[in-house]
Amino acid sequence: MTLRKILAGTAVAVSLALPAAAEELSFANFTPPFHTVNASVIEKLNADLSAATGGELTVRGYHGGELGAGPVEQYVRAVQGVADITWGLPGYTSSQFGKTMIVELPGTLNNEDAGYAALWAAYGDNLAAEFPGTVPLALWTSEPNILIMKDHVVRQPSDMAGLKVRVAGATAAEVATALGATPVQMPINQVYNALQTGLIDGVITGSSTLSDFKLDEVANSYTFGANLGRLAFYAVMGQAKYDGLSDAQKAAIDAAKGVALSQSAEEAWNATSDAAVAAARATGDNTFVDLTEAEAAAFAAVIAPVTGAYVASVGGEATLAAMQGN
Repeated sequence: MTLRKILAGTAVAVSLALPAAAEELSFANFTPPFHTVNASVIEKLNADLSAATGGELTVRGYHGGELGAGPVEQYVRAVQGVADITWGLPGYTSSQFGKTMIVELPGTLNNEDAGYAALWAAYGDNLAAEFPGTVPLALWTSEPNILIMKDHVVRQPSDMAGLKVRVAGATAAEVATALGATPVQMPINQVYNALQTGLIDGVITGSSTLSDFKLDEVANSYTFGANLGRLAFYAVMGQAKYDGLSDAQKAAIDAAKGVALSQSAEEAWNATSDAAVAAARATGDNTFVDLTEAEAAAFAAVIAPVTGAYVASVGGEATLAAMQGN
């Protein structure tokens, strides 16, 4: 037997003895590593996949926009393979997610309802077409939106007249307009400076942003109790990346994605919100408006036409019914 054959046979034997090559999935995160998404989605996904595959499939977060600045481009980064997995907000590219964004509308859900359950209930028959080129791993919503204001106290809809209010997407923009405010659409990571400099007067968003984006440092008035909708989020994996995985790795992904990962994210958002509100109340230098049922109803009456008109505009009646469990 020649030395070449001996070496070739040895190489084959060694290769058969080695475990399958480990695969590390890149997860693009446009926020800092202390943001709620890291522990509740990125680290959880890493732990679940690692446990299921004996460490052969893991996830690494790339934080603070390391794989590309700006949250608006998150979805396309997954499609193009800039990152294997990304997370983002449908509201930043509202035209793509016409029916998905129904979950954000006031009145679609009550403030106590689970948004992730509504999204997955509607996904198969109504929303799947809005996620081309990707495999959705998690779909969830924020805690209910509140009004986060600087130097303006809002107790009734008329208090919003003429104010410049940041919104995340088209649905929230319609809500702001119905309340008499001027909607200003911008990514959440620009809101701190915009509030601080007076470019905007306030924000319609969830209270988790008080800590996740430090908005408590620049805002000083908060209004709770009105049904102002909520924000929707996704975490998606590029379809091409998923298709290139082994059968065992795909099975691990399939087991980790879906309702459980989405619930982890949403519950973390709610927990962050609760802690942030408690901290803001404890400072003693903020104004908190907790609307009565009658006061909240005044907001609902002004906003109600927005939801019906939007649902009709996207042909979303079946989607709304699925989200509401009908």
